[in-house]
Amino acid sequence: MKRLLHYLSGYKLESILGPLFKMLEASFELFVPLVVASMIDVGIKQGNSAYILRQGGLLILLGIIGLACSLTAQYFAAKASVSAATCLRNDLFRHISNLSYTEIDTVGTSTLITRMTSDINQVQTGINMVLRLFLRSPFVVFGAMIMAFTVDVKAAMAFVVVIPLLSVVVFGILLISMPLYKKVQKQLDQVMLTTRENLMGVRVIRAFNRQKSETARFEEENGLLVRLQVFVGKISALLNPVTYIMINFAIIAVVWIGALQVGAGVITQGKVVALVNYMSQILVELVKLANLMIIISKSVACMNRVDTIFKMEPSIKEKQQSLASGDKVLIGQENSLPKLVFDQVSFLYAGAKEESLSGIDFSVKKGETIGIIGGTGSGKSTVVNLIPRFYDVASGQVSLDGRDVRDYPLEMLREKIGVVPQKAVLFKGSLRENMQWGKKDASDEEIYRALDIAQAREFVDSKKKGLNLYIEQGGRNLSGGQRQRLTIARALVREPEILILDDSASALDFATDARLRRAIKENTGDMTVFLVSQRAATIRNADQILVLDDGKLAGKGTHKELLNSCELYREICLSQLSKEEVERDGR
Repeated sequence: MKRLLHYLSGYKLESILGPLFKMLEASFELFVPLVVASMIDVGIKQGNSAYILRQGGLLILLGIIGLACSLTAQYFAAKASVSAATCLRNDLFRHISNLSYTEIDTVGTSTLITRMTSDINQVQTGINMVLRLFLRSPFVVFGAMIMAFTVDVKAAMAFVVVIPLLSVVVFGILLISMPLYKKVQKQLDQVMLTTRENLMGVRVIRAFNRQKSETARFEEENGLLVRLQVFVGKISALLNPVTYIMINFAIIAVVWIGALQVGAGVITQGKVVALVNYMSQILVELVKLANLMIIISKSVACMNRVDTIFKMEPSIKEKQQSLASGDKVLIGQENSLPKLVFDQVSFLYAGAKEESLSGIDFSVKKGETIGIIGGTGSGKSTVVNLIPRFYDVASGQVSLDGRDVRDYPLEMLREKIGVVPQKAVLFKGSLRENMQWGKKDASDEEIYRALDIAQAREFVDSKKKGLNLYIEQGGRNLSGGQRQRLTIARALVREPEILILDDSASALDFATDARLRRAIKENTGDMTVFLVSQRAATIRNADQILVLDDGKLAGKGTHKELLNSCELYREICLSQLSKEEVERDGR
């Protein structure tokens, strides 16, 4: 809650004026029963029509003033809640953007989406309702009780008895329901996860005719959410009937005691009506307060969930010291040092029991092309993800230009590297805007050069819209191969020192793949290129090939060397190339 108060502190004026105007509204409301009592005791009793009209006009005036105060309070409460929630959402998004792959993998995308949307919306509703009712409702309750004592002490004793009892009921139900609302929100995460999986995998689901089973799975998850919501709803629903029963018994007591007092000549009929009105006001406000408590319990549960994300520290941290002095030393040694070195690197994913990589040891010279091949799950992508520090090594060291990558500021490190991930991701907007993700101020000439190298120029020209070609969300209006070529071009626009192609040509035919690799080799100068692939043909001409097997380096060398020294690599080649071709390359 400290975090929430921090966000509200930026809107102190609105947070003060909202409740203040609500209490002004309540103050005018407390005078209404007294005006009604005077109308009965004076106007009606004496048959004074002019007095009744004057008091009626006073009631209308009180109503107009109360309405103005209420609208003003609503405005300030809405402004404070929406503004605070906007800042909270912006900061949460910024914090999530700074989290490393490890934290995002641990929490899950669907959970983060729920925190960003449903949870913060509930917090916003809670802030709004608290500013409007949290002070107003208790003020009316205790104000009505005090006003009742000014009317008649004996009849007002019913207020003293019923208000503590109602407080026990309201806060008791609140304490029971709050943990249950946490379970509801947790199950909502699960429903969100199931929904996301089904929507993203809809083609696969239909291809395997699994609609019925997936529908049944969703209904099961959603059914559990409904059962939890119904259960906590039943508990919360006890508030209104219990409150009404207790208040109605209190009204009966007030009328009974008031009748005795009227019979004894102690108070008038108008004052009895005023007491009943005050009790009715308490009823209405306690019902509002009970509903407010439900909203608060939901909001507190949601804010705690949001706070857990804020408390999550990124495992990838930058060192504070500058690299300026060290970089000056490296300039003269640049050509004599290996471009990249993996020194006995091991890596363990969060929550995993076994290492995904162990004892990885190799060095790369500037301008070399490195091929990485191996079976599924052998650790190919994990190796290249350690270079831009998407993950940090568990032991060992990854060095770039003679310096541990952990010593670089992340922005400086990643400016040196262009990454093309396995899944081709494009963003909604023009082709030019997508290409400028690689370099913000990239000229059209630089973009077209990158498109030429990536073998994407031909299909871009065929669209006849140039760099203004509109790309839908996720590149849905493009084929898989077209998306892959554009993501390669986006990385090339940056002209990085190291280019990582993580199985990013899997959707290309062999001829296009060959032209792509040849163009990269001929046009990238001293760029160091990593080719991660399942295809032996893709990496066979690399200067150095790394063969991975179950997270270990099974072999390294040229295509010819590995055919003679690495049995695993030979088996991969034999499964993809002809035996004659393998025998010829091995000689």
